[in-house]
Amino acid sequence: MTAFERLARRVRHDLKPRLLTVRQTGQLTATLHRVVLEGADLEGFVSLGFDDHVKLVLPAPGAARPVLPRPGEGLPAIAGQALRDYTPRRHDAAAGTLAIDFVMHGDGPAASWAAAARPGDALGVLGPRGSFVVPAELDWHLLAGDEAALPAIARRLEELPAGTRAFVAVEVAELAAELPLPSRAQVELRWLHRHGRAPGDAAAQLAAVAGFDLPPGAGYAWAAAEAGVARALRHHLVAVRGLPPAQVKAAAYWTRDRAGSGGVVEAAA
Repeated sequence: MTAFERLARRVRHDLKPRLLTVRQTGQLTATLHRVVLEGADLEGFVSLGFDDHVKLVLPAPGAARPVLPRPGEGLPAIAGQALRDYTPRRHDAAAGTLAIDFVMHGDGPAASWAAAARPGDALGVLGPRGSFVVPAELDWHLLAGDEAALPAIARRLEELPAGTRAFVAVEVAELAAELPLPSRAQVELRWLHRHGRAPGDAAAQLAAVAGFDLPPGAGYAWAAAEAGVARALRHHLVAVRGLPPAQVKAAAYWTRDRAGSGGVVEAAA
């Protein structure tokens, strides 16, 4: 067992259904919109992993609030009530708030809800079901992805301590979609602009990741993007760069040409 495997851990959480309301909203970039939620149901909320995901339960069209399951029961089948996976961007237990960042593209149910959200609007939140806690005190961290990965990447960079190194490649549509990414770590950051190209092409992210000169020592590589891009990145990191598979995670956050895709799936090599 490697040092990484001894330090990393999985933690299970109580899958409590939570009915929350919007406290405030705000535009972060040209394509990223933040919704801050609050409510008594946030008591006991735990998110230990930077890439945790909660399942948002969006109200059906015309409904004031979503219908949530009772504890221990499955979600009721409600026509038009959509479910989507999102990263808990920032949980402030003292303030009683939970921030979720939405990529504003297309007219999907989550982006449409976020664009129209106003203080007092209701949203259901399930999870996270569990966390994979990656030790921050590694020699290096590699983070790669597109707009959908930005909330998790930004959260991880905020968590990393001084003295660690981070290599980051993020693909976005244009300069206006770049987001400040503060960190105490020493960060080598590469923004990749599509300049009108359709998302879901692996070439730019593969080239950026291949160009990183990863130092020796214990590290962890994480990527989240379109399903085909995630597979290509994992293959490069494991088969080409020779990283131990246990120290590489590549997640499919969406699937090209599949409307409504939004589940989080581990990409195979």
